[in-house]
Amino acid sequence: MALLTLADVTARFGERTAVDAVDLEIAEHEIVCVLGPSGSGKSTLLRVVAGLQPADAGRVLLDGADQSGVPVHRRGVGLMFQDHQLFPQRDVGGNVAFGLRMRGASRDEQRRRVDELLDLVGLPGAGGRAVAALSGGEQQRVALARALAPEPRLLMLDEPLGQLDRSLRERLVVELRLLFGRLGTTVLAVTHDQGEAFALADRVVVMRDGRIAQTGTPLEVWQRPASAFVARFLGFDNVVDATVAGRAAATPWGRIPVPEGSAQGDRTLLVRPAGVRLVAPADGLRCTVEARTFRGSRVAVLLRPDDEAPTLEAECGLREAPPEGTAVGATFAAEDVVVLD
Repeated sequence: MALLTLADVTARFGERTAVDAVDLEIAEHEIVCVLGPSGSGKSTLLRVVAGLQPADAGRVLLDGADQSGVPVHRRGVGLMFQDHQLFPQRDVGGNVAFGLRMRGASRDEQRRRVDELLDLVGLPGAGGRAVAALSGGEQQRVALARALAPEPRLLMLDEPLGQLDRSLRERLVVELRLLFGRLGTTVLAVTHDQGEAFALADRVVVMRDGRIAQTGTPLEVWQRPASAFVARFLGFDNVVDATVAGRAAATPWGRIPVPEGSAQGDRTLLVRPAGVRLVAPADGLRCTVEARTFRGSRVAVLLRPDDEAPTLEAECGLREAPPEGTAVGATFAAEDVVVLD
């Protein structure tokens, strides 16, 4: 049995439907990240599960028990928000112990659990520190310890790393996944950052306009986006209409090879930048390098075809990226072409 089950869940704000007939199951010990742009319904979905927002239709079940009418504090879930919402008048230990006090834990149990959790999140001995004296990353760790203190059966995170700088975010998301794996915590997180979701999750749920657009492992979603919307949301810009016949597709960029077994007929085609190979102008689709963007060890190269076809993004190594204004040819590798459903 799933730990969390959403059955046909709908939530509205007036005439606007924020969550539209969503079905979702989360297994015990699973980490699921709900991903989507602003307004896709992901945060509303989290609030419905927590009991902060009533569902207008459908059911939320925890361990098979319907949560209709069950108040937030009796659902046995932990919550951690983007702004942490720490109590400034309490020290670190007081913040972490808050849920334990509400549950009626003894002072000895509170003290033991606070020390244990602060060690766990990398803040040993910080119980007496003032919240205002903490860095953003330290506040995030305190908020996480506070959410974990009552040992919730489900931990829910709402943009937990959104206010942190990128380098700290990338480091903490790895730490979070290791921590949740060690504790066996079941997690439902929402974020707009696909890098964060893909690094943290066992399974990714992509939402659009209140509905689930795709669900799967990070690898499945990355390798085979379910639609042009999902592909573009993941950052792929090489998405065009195409007609597939056999092992090739007719596109605005000419004929492009497609993987064996691809769906036939009028389709939408995704070409990953890594599948656009730069060659001599006479040996491929003739283009001009319009712009270059450095992305760590790789360079994204924006190509402008000479025949007024849509622009095309290629990916090159640092030493191979041609200067802006260079005339190049573009060819395509079938293994990096996806015929979208």
